[in-house]
Amino acid sequence: MEYDVVVVGGGPSGLSAAIRLKQLAAEKGQEISVCLLEKGSEIGAHILSGAVLEPRTLNELIPDWKEKGAPLNTPAKSDRFLYLTETESIQLPTPPQMNNHGNYIISLGNFCRWLGQQAEELGVEIYPGFAAAEVLYHADGSVKGVATGNVGTGKTGEEEGEPGIELWARQTIFAEGCRGSLTKGLFERFNLRAEADPQTYGIGIKELWEVKPELHEEGKITHTAGWPMDQSTYGGSFLYHLENNQVVVGFVVGLDYQNPYLSPYEEFQRFKTHPAIKGVFEGGRRLSYGARAISEGGLQSIPKLTFAGGVLVGDTAGFLNVPKIKGTHTAMKSGMLAAEAVFAVLAANPEAQGAEAVAYTQAFKQSWLHDELHSVRNIRPSFRWGLWPAMIYSAIDTYLFRGKAPWTLRHKHHDHECLKSKDECSPIAYPKPDGVLTFDRLSSVFISNTNHSEDQPPHLKLKDASVPIRINLAQYDAPEQRYCPAGVYEIVGREEGKPQLQINAQNCVHCKTCDIKDPTQNINWATPEGGGGPNYPNM
Repeated sequence: MEYDVVVVGGGPSGLSAAIRLKQLAAEKGQEISVCLLEKGSEIGAHILSGAVLEPRTLNELIPDWKEKGAPLNTPAKSDRFLYLTETESIQLPTPPQMNNHGNYIISLGNFCRWLGQQAEELGVEIYPGFAAAEVLYHADGSVKGVATGNVGTGKTGEEEGEPGIELWARQTIFAEGCRGSLTKGLFERFNLRAEADPQTYGIGIKELWEVKPELHEEGKITHTAGWPMDQSTYGGSFLYHLENNQVVVGFVVGLDYQNPYLSPYEEFQRFKTHPAIKGVFEGGRRLSYGARAISEGGLQSIPKLTFAGGVLVGDTAGFLNVPKIKGTHTAMKSGMLAAEAVFAVLAANPEAQGAEAVAYTQAFKQSWLHDELHSVRNIRPSFRWGLWPAMIYSAIDTYLFRGKAPWTLRHKHHDHECLKSKDECSPIAYPKPDGVLTFDRLSSVFISNTNHSEDQPPHLKLKDASVPIRINLAQYDAPEQRYCPAGVYEIVGREEGKPQLQINAQNCVHCKTCDIKDPTQNINWATPEGGGGPNYPNM
């Protein structure tokens, strides 16, 4: 199948790019064919975020969004920022980046479903349930498009199954989200990270609750720092009151943590038991659960954005504003900027294949998006000094220098390089879940509606099958047992003296944490069959 543009990924950046392309074509009176692939079973199925939306980019992209029924139903009404000790909470001044006046608490999944409708009305062809599994190249090395994965191959790979579809495009927009499986290959092939700092990541874990009406305060926003994280581990929480007595609660842990015994999932469960937090959930009911990694490196970790035949947008490039804890408006803006550059290339070269939309990079550098990320570039890397030094520095950088300090702090290490050996750290004793406020991983995965066809090749692949026991277990006590929020990785056979790694790939919620945090980078996350994975409602 041939198109002018193929977009890989149905998140806010990919959908915004597709919409903008069709808008430009209509403005110029031209025809442009745009196809969007989404690996989830539907648009929004794999989308998970806090989320508080700053509507700045939406106002630019679809100015009449209110008339068109965008699901922005809960204006932000109040902000609180708490520092937690194990038993106490101290209210701190809300940092200016966390001021949410004019913003909306939303379900990002539902927002993307609405964006998908707007795209289809403009003529974008959207194919959910199709996972882009391979990048295609022209003979000159430029990107030709993508191919979807085979279907029905069988677990051993011996059965042939149905071959995937090749989608050829004059330009391909990669909007895969955090740690994109195809984007990793593009980084290497085109050396896109040569001048960028290492990307650093966090894992965000989230639950959606229905709470008692008397405990619900629509529009209320709470963020916390401190307990249960120690002073050297980056992390914090969010608590957002949506409409209909619903509350989302989540916890983010920086994946540059050092202790191999730390479990982000268990830290999140423990956080909910804090005296300042647990009361919100009394008598409530947990509705949904999910997890995903986020790109936290900021401006200095953004790679080269363009290459022959394609561009990178959204979280696959790393446009998150970490101090704001927002990435939707920035992802959408990157998609719009890319679309404008891609459209210009197509218009200037009607027959050309594999051209490079270099104007995208220049447009980014001249945009408010660059200014916004530049002003906060030093805050996340300052946390390597510890919580309090970082908070003091962040206040100085924000209030004194106003984001214009004459220096840029660097990210010096990849997250997987930060893990200490088990002998250097102490095990962490986590309390057992009570099934009322705190839960085990398998019951959580159940309400994420995660499903994979069991008769397919595993999408979590080891480069060397001996490494999990020979290195990970021996040196780090198999941290994959703990950093995975879905119980995918288990060490079995220990009692018999024959330990081995068991991979429960059917549990995978596509968070990509294993691909990021594995200390020897031995785990490779690839796309499973299209439509597999979580099916998030209202997340």
